[in-house]
Amino acid sequence: MKLSDISDKIGKNFENGKPLHCFSALYDAIDSFFLTPKTITTRGSHVRDAVDMKRIMITVMLALVPALLFGMWNVGYQHFLSLGEATEFWHCFGYGLLKWLPLVIVTYVSGLTIEIIFAQHRGHQVAEGFFVTGFIIPMIMPPDVPLWIVAIATAFSVLFAKEVFGGTGYNFLNPALVARAFVFFAYPSVISGDAVWISEMPDAVSGATPLSLTMNGATEQMPSFLEMFVGTIPGSMGETSKIAILLGAIILLYTQVASWKIMLSVVIGGWATAALFHFGGLCPLTGWQQLLMGGFLFGAVFMATDPVTAAHTSAGKYIYGTLVGILAIVIRVVNKGYPEGMMLAILLMNIFAPLIDYCVVRLTIRKRKIQISRKKIRL
Repeated sequence: MKLSDISDKIGKNFENGKPLHCFSALYDAIDSFFLTPKTITTRGSHVRDAVDMKRIMITVMLALVPALLFGMWNVGYQHFLSLGEATEFWHCFGYGLLKWLPLVIVTYVSGLTIEIIFAQHRGHQVAEGFFVTGFIIPMIMPPDVPLWIVAIATAFSVLFAKEVFGGTGYNFLNPALVARAFVFFAYPSVISGDAVWISEMPDAVSGATPLSLTMNGATEQMPSFLEMFVGTIPGSMGETSKIAILLGAIILLYTQVASWKIMLSVVIGGWATAALFHFGGLCPLTGWQQLLMGGFLFGAVFMATDPVTAAHTSAGKYIYGTLVGILAIVIRVVNKGYPEGMMLAILLMNIFAPLIDYCVVRLTIRKRKIQISRKKIRL
């Protein structure tokens, strides 16, 4: 018997009027995850394409896998390195896997529970968007963050960044970044930037990230270019390996899921701003060091390109991305108490993205009206 036949047989128990109808949203979420959604366009004047929301979300998750796998290994590597023990590959990877599993389970349970409750109440299907959000949240948290904090942060982001505005597609803030921002402002000792970023680290080791070294003025202890590019440094699971992030970027760009205009403009805006600060003597770090530190590249590839919260017009994407890169570096350099500026830069530009699109559209309309008027005068 095919899996789809089994699903159809079980699904009859969740139909309207049946005993399990109150759990129909939960069933639909599980069924849509493994199979094609049952609600599809079959007639009428609609454009049909094999690429739907589910496939887009799966593509994003596949693009995140390289950074996640390396992050798991790096968590174990940093742990055993701080203890002075042998760092065998599978020991390191297994340790990181055991650190990641509880985080992702808590994230999905707390977030999907709220999503399912709202979907059931509204009579809607559970949107696929949270599968990516729940995948990203553990990747941008410290490896030793308490699970109850992750649960509260996830619930807060789903409630106040998505559901109060109507759910997936109506949110104007990136939910994963809202969860991180909640932890940063509500529990700053956990994720302030100068806290321990090595899991179960002995007191004799500092465990400082490049950003925290910069904040404390210890730039002479900065890791080398190769260490920061490969990712063998303390940090969140998703942000350390720039090679893995670039592999994910290639996947997103090849499948046309993410906008290259946003990625490129974020990098150019950030590098140019960092270079100006360095040339002016306001920051000892060069442009490439700023790009390789913290979550700059991870944010540029996976967060700033969120199709819901980013700008949509062609010119607006360039403006949006450039401002994200500029603001991220400005916050890093100017605000000494907050070494990582990417999170706040993206959230701030999420708010201004609709205004950017509006201004671009109005300017385009005005330009075309002027062109039409000139053609009429010539005639």
